[in-house]
Amino acid sequence: MTAIVIVLAYLLGSIPSGIWIGKYFYQTDIRKYGSGNSGTTNTFRVLGKKAGIIVLIMDMLKGSAATLLPIWLGVEIHPLLAGVVAALGHTYPLFAGFKGGKAVATSAGIMLAYNPLFFGEAIIAFVIYLYFSRMVSLSSILVSFTAVALSFFFNDWPLTLVTILLTIFIIYRHRSNIYRIRNGTESKVPFGYKSKSAKEK
Repeated sequence: MTAIVIVLAYLLGSIPSGIWIGKYFYQTDIRKYGSGNSGTTNTFRVLGKKAGIIVLIMDMLKGSAATLLPIWLGVEIHPLLAGVVAALGHTYPLFAGFKGGKAVATSAGIMLAYNPLFFGEAIIAFVIYLYFSRMVSLSSILVSFTAVALSFFFNDWPLTLVTILLTIFIIYRHRSNIYRIRNGTESKVPFGYKSKSAKEK
């Protein structure tokens, strides 16, 4: 049953939300536009707010569902482990040639299912970072460090350990973004921004 949970968690994470939404509802492969990434941020950039919100919810739900699998199936495996597997599935998806997103939304879904209070505090920090920086990538990196700091207040070592692991992973996946941030060329998303469709691009 442990193996089944791990496999199911990976398959859940492998669902390429952005690619499927773009393909079946917009006849657009988002990997050919914007940053070329298949995650939530590029979906907002290429397909607009409606598609972006849908993909955001789907990517978060993948993390949440995988985290809750051990509880639903009564398997003695830590929920966070299943969540981490889903994050790996999102980044290296079976259904999209093992080229996926950066696991930020899926990681958020993991924390939402595991500890809603912790999730809420992290989201508040993310919104603040995004408001001042206008950069989703920088906000994602900063909130990852913030989440590690917050985790120590919950006296939950698995939460702290997994948060540290996810932070390292998220930073690794944002290598190109970090380079652009340092060079001042990273894309900014001002509030009120209206994305153009892929065809307009």
